Amino acid sequence: MKPFLFCCSIILFSFHAIAQTPDDALRNAWFIPGGSARSMSIGGAMGSIGGDLTSNNVNPAGIGLYKTREIVLSPGFIFGNNTANFRGTNTGSNNSAFAYGATGFVVGGSAGESSPFKSYAFSISVNQLANYDNHIHYKGLNDYSSYSEQYLEELTRDQASPTAAEQNYIFGSSLAYRTYLIDTSTGNGQLTYFSLPNPATGLNQEYDAVTSGSYNEVSISLAGNINEKLYIGGSINIPIVSYRRDLTFTESDATGNLNNNFNYSTFTENFRSNGIGFNLKFGIIYKPQNNLRFGFAVHSPSFIWFKDQVRASMTTDTEKYAGVLSESSDNLNNGDPGQRNYLLQTPLKVIASATYLFNAVENTKMQRGFITADIEYTGYGGSRFSPSNASNADQATLDYYNTLTTSVSDYLKGNVNFRIGGELKFDPWAFRLGGAYYGNPYRDSQLHANRLQAGGGIGYRNHGLFIDFGYVQTFNKDVNFPYRLNDKANTFATINNNRGTVVITLGFKI
Repeated sequence: MKPFLFCCSIILFSFHAIAQTPDDALRNAWFIPGGSARSMSIGGAMGSIGGDLTSNNVNPAGIGLYKTREIVLSPGFIFGNNTANFRGTNTGSNNSAFAYGATGFVVGGSAGESSPFKSYAFSISVNQLANYDNHIHYKGLNDYSSYSEQYLEELTRDQASPTAAEQNYIFGSSLAYRTYLIDTSTGNGQLTYFSLPNPATGLNQEYDAVTSGSYNEVSISLAGNINEKLYIGGSINIPIVSYRRDLTFTESDATGNLNNNFNYSTFTENFRSNGIGFNLKFGIIYKPQNNLRFGFAVHSPSFIWFKDQVRASMTTDTEKYAGVLSESSDNLNNGDPGQRNYLLQTPLKVIASATYLFNAVENTKMQRGFITADIEYTGYGGSRFSPSNASNADQATLDYYNTLTTSVSDYLKGNVNFRIGGELKFDPWAFRLGGAYYGNPYRDSQLHANRLQAGGGIGYRNHGLFIDFGYVQTFNKDVNFPYRLNDKANTFATINNNRGTVVITLGFKI
């Protein structure tokens, strides 16, 4: 459990405001990207097949296969359910939301006779790579730890004075102190802090978080075709990220004793995060013969500037000890949210791909389909945090972000992900199947997580119009920590999320 404890020390070192966590880095890197209905139907394996707007986000060389103009729209809808197990208790929740896939246009054309390129293509698109709409809910009986202990640890570690405890930790420990979840005692002239909940007698704990938002990417791509053998492309991409979490955590006495100085405590947090940045993607597709294609792509790290805001409140019932008291960060911060601006550098990504085409003749109407696969490496532990304006940051801030970056590399690891898919064509119809597997990004062997996707679809192409329908089912396995502690092992819930996604892509050649 050492990685848990190390990360926790970063979380608690929050300048008495709000702090980033390694989970923030993972949220912006570990996802199965969305795309057009065709792309999602074949598991997102677009690294070497090309000829699809989703190539902008996977291997921009694939845009080089276009020789005409095309407009693409990809509306979608997701629906899912979560099952959670927390300390032996199973809980379920549901969610649904609108989504979209690759949407934009491509302009292709012939190059001049003096150019080494046979043709070129230019594209602008927007794609929703990740959708954060979710509802995580779990509860259970905990006789091991209390969420109050995180505040007790922080005040004890900092040797905080009562005045500091009351005023300096306005999004956590000060709320606990002001509502008497945490109090002080004096013995032998020594001030100590203690918490009122007693885990040994059993505490009912309930976690409920509703999240929303998405990770979107605007892509501007340019690709060229050299002698119908080699396709080279690159893209400038602008990630636009929005994330919102409304969290409620309740801890209550499981004994029913009205005279043990603790009945319940409820903590609420409203967290908002918005970011914008840039990255570069480069790729090639090589055709040694008509029925074979090999692809290779490199995605630079994304540099995303974030602005986070948080508001928090707490209500605690300590029965006869101090009664029911409530406090909020708004009361302690002149009505303003806590705010932090920072830069997140996401990890580098490398993709190798291969495609085999059936009856790979020049007339696409006579082609009979393909099978394709991608292998992708992403170094999740390579994410880095830094202040937005490092040149003006004080040493304490620089040290904080350096330590946070170290905790990310200790908490997360690199992983190899796989995508595979295929298509059978019976002009003007096409039928598709595919899947993807994204492995565990955590270093600690006790944390089990992966993402598995399976899907299929059908497409129709005729007279410059195409309509594709795709459905994918995604099985996500992950963990969720209701709170983190330094002095003992951390308890967590295992989350199984099953999500269905329907995407329809409409395309017009112009």
